[in-house]
Amino acid sequence: KVLLSNEPFASFNPLVMQPQAMTQQATRHARRVYVGGLPPSANEQSVAIYFNQVMAAIGGNTAGPGDAVLNVYINHDKKFAFVEMRSVEEASNAMALDGILFEGAPVKVRRPTDYNPSLAAALGPSQPSSNLNLAAVGLTPGSAGGLEGPDRIFVGGLPYYFTEAQVRELLESFGPLRGFDLVKDRETGNSKGYAFCVYQDLNVTDIACAALNGIKMGDKTLTVRRANQGSAQPRPEQENILL
Repeated sequence: KVLLSNEPFASFNPLVMQPQAMTQQATRHARRVYVGGLPPSANEQSVAIYFNQVMAAIGGNTAGPGDAVLNVYINHDKKFAFVEMRSVEEASNAMALDGILFEGAPVKVRRPTDYNPSLAAALGPSQPSSNLNLAAVGLTPGSAGGLEGPDRIFVGGLPYYFTEAQVRELLESFGPLRGFDLVKDRETGNSKGYAFCVYQDLNVTDIACAALNGIKMGDKTLTVRRANQGSAQPRPEQENILL
């Protein structure tokens, strides 16, 4: 046998690897995030890319450079996923994303059923950081889940060349938004011609719908209504799991 070093196979020493493996196993329940209500088009790659992007956008990547997501498991039948983050703190930051729009669908972001609050308290922060820039992804602090419900507005018939800033400017002429998402093609990043929003002042909802619906924009005509009225965009099934 030819030995390539004075300490052959040192890198495979189980005593060296064991502490890290044990740490990962012990913290997994606090690093995993449940994401429910995914659209049928979701897959492991698209979910990982999306959460890596939004975590970076809000400043939630507190474990250093690189992606926050380690692994994604999807149950396609029930339309939910488990997203494993690389740190306990980043998983807690992800809790602030509850209600965010993924490919036009508001998703639930929750702790998994095996989450143990008493054990997790010793592993890292259990609440999202107060310094997160949630406005960067159309959310505001304390509005978790606020993009669901009867006051969510569907805005269809948008010219494809309209930017997010232009659409927001149009909508915000009626008041500040609590949540906003211009739906884009996952592959190209181009607008799909429709968006969703929620106003901070819910009394503005019907006023904005009445004023904007039917407006001509180039060769397009806007369709603006409460998202739960009509069926221009099918709503995904929601995963009803008590967490």
